[in-house]
Amino acid sequence: MDTVKSAPIVELHNITKRFPGGVLANDRVSLALKQGEILGLLGENGAGKTTLMNILYGLYRPDEGEIRLRGRPVHFRSPHDAIAHGLGMVHQHFMLVPTFTVAENLMLGQPSPRAPLLADRRAVAQRILELSAQYGLQVDPHAPVWQLSVGQEQRVEILKALYRGAEILILDEPTAVLTPQEVDELLAILRSLAADGRSIIFISHKLREVMEICDRIAVMRDGRLVDVVPAAQATAQALSRMMVGREVMLRVDKQPAKPGEVLLRIQDLHAEDDRGLPALRGVNLTVRAGEIVGVAGVEGNGQRELEEALRGLRTVSSGRIELCGQDVTNRTPRAIFDAGLGHVPSDRYRTGLLRDFSVAENLALVTVDRPPFTRRGLLDMGALRAHARRLVQAFDVRTPSVDVRVATLSGGNAQKVVLAREIAHGPRVLLVAQPTRGVDVGAIEYVHRELVRRRDEGMAILLISTELDEILALSDRIVVLYEGRIVGECPAEEVDVEALGLMMAGTPQHPVQGGHVQGGQP
Repeated sequence: MDTVKSAPIVELHNITKRFPGGVLANDRVSLALKQGEILGLLGENGAGKTTLMNILYGLYRPDEGEIRLRGRPVHFRSPHDAIAHGLGMVHQHFMLVPTFTVAENLMLGQPSPRAPLLADRRAVAQRILELSAQYGLQVDPHAPVWQLSVGQEQRVEILKALYRGAEILILDEPTAVLTPQEVDELLAILRSLAADGRSIIFISHKLREVMEICDRIAVMRDGRLVDVVPAAQATAQALSRMMVGREVMLRVDKQPAKPGEVLLRIQDLHAEDDRGLPALRGVNLTVRAGEIVGVAGVEGNGQRELEEALRGLRTVSSGRIELCGQDVTNRTPRAIFDAGLGHVPSDRYRTGLLRDFSVAENLALVTVDRPPFTRRGLLDMGALRAHARRLVQAFDVRTPSVDVRVATLSGGNAQKVVLAREIAHGPRVLLVAQPTRGVDVGAIEYVHRELVRRRDEGMAILLISTELDEILALSDRIVVLYEGRIVGECPAEEVDVEALGLMMAGTPQHPVQGGHVQGGQP
């Protein structure tokens, strides 16, 4: 790295932030971001990373401490002040209006080139297309946000920061919802931005990415800064130990599966996407008791539609879904739940949790109208809380109380709430989509261990994930979904990773010597 990176552009001195209830989110944190560097910020969910960055971005005000920008003290009263000083932040949880188009979302808060009430949408759309082409973040500027996939929404957030031309970028889990190819493209973009003199804070749970792209890595734990180390000297094991305070198993320890009877059978399944275009084109798939079947693929190839069709959230055009011997095709979500399906959704805040409800209420969402929670039409809050306390302890959910809003939990603990609720129902089949998206290394270890444990107890698990490492680590069988078709299947222990990656990209391959390709070639 060159010498330009010796001068700090941002300095945080003894930043302290307290929240009601005795929560000390940041405890005298001092950190410097140098000109033109990429600084990694690591830590478990709840370690204080996002709070610290929200303070820098003007969303929170520190109780103690000072922020210096280009050597001068600054006091940001709002994000507007931070933006005016050249800062931009891409948040982990999207700040988009679902009913607005991509262009309209980028126009929010931006001065119009024509007049306050006559924004030039054509010029904005053209600028989006230019940025999309320049940075490989392809997005239709005229598409309503509600029609976009989670990965596409993340691209809009990244485009929004680039659109504003910030000199200092704060990226909070920017790759959590991107495909491997998109991640590689984004990392290349960030390198070029840093080479041009922009300074970047890169918050991530993905150790490989942090070590690959960052110049230095800062690690936080329990609101404190543990250490700042050069990325070139860091190892995944050492960083994990600093984050969690103990040794972490980075590999999934599991015995060979012992598959039993078929509990989920999908036959010639067809479904359309939100625009009425074919999304699933004759999917055939089985999942047996006591095995994990992983669905690999680049996001946008039918994963969301498959998840929603299985859960009863999307109409099936033709085909059949059989669950534990029952035909549940186009049945209601409640009927499918009663037939034996548990569901950990790909977007926990959109379809898995009610953010403004308590932890206790979220842990009983699906059965809150049944005993012991409801008797003779009356809700028993005592039974609700007792149930929640048992699950919080069993699933290691870190929360000050079962009565706090689930929105106050870290991403990893919110994911544990969803997992605890779904497993507590005792489903015979568990549909798990993107189970560790935006989750820290300690929570990833826990979620993976819990899924393997349930497999060993005889549960049939269908795992949908765009994280290829996760698919390889957890799956007993792997299928590849491309353009709405299952194009390949093989046992996980025999997979050829290179061939699998090429199949995910649409290149016809055999994923294993002697393996077979289903549904025709892409």
